[in-house]
Amino acid sequence: MLAEIAAANAAFAAIKMAIKNGREIADVASQVGKYVNATEDLRRKGEKKRRGVGGADLEEFMHLEKLKQQEEELKQLMIYTGRPGLWHDWIKFQAQARKDRLAAAEARRRKIQNWIEIGTVAILCIVGLFGLAALVAWAFYLKGM
Repeated sequence: MLAEIAAANAAFAAIKMAIKNGREIADVASQVGKYVNATEDLRRKGEKKRRGVGGADLEEFMHLEKLKQQEEELKQLMIYTGRPGLWHDWIKFQAQARKDRLAAAEARRRKIQNWIEIGTVAILCIVGLFGLAALVAWAFYLKGM
């Protein structure tokens, strides 16, 4: 959790500094991407933690609140230093990217599940063939007696 927080803070500081120095938001797109990835990882880990035993603690809550404030600052930066409609386009892009990531994760999960099923069937077939060969060998052994 601390690594994601540090990454988000570092990326946000770089974005803010670049904007202060007169650069445009497009010039720091990679930093914006790092910031978004770090915040999303942090939220995902927080959701997993809340689903499990224990629950959210005050430190996690305060970090998430700080991230909300940073996102509001990022919104203001995009609105005032970017082109008209940049923030709304960014929100749409993030929503689509999130859907794409979820679809890719689901496809990966299905592919893994498919390989597990294929492997299970293959192992069962091999065991079945060895069992059949053992029965045939046993039958020949008994017939030869």
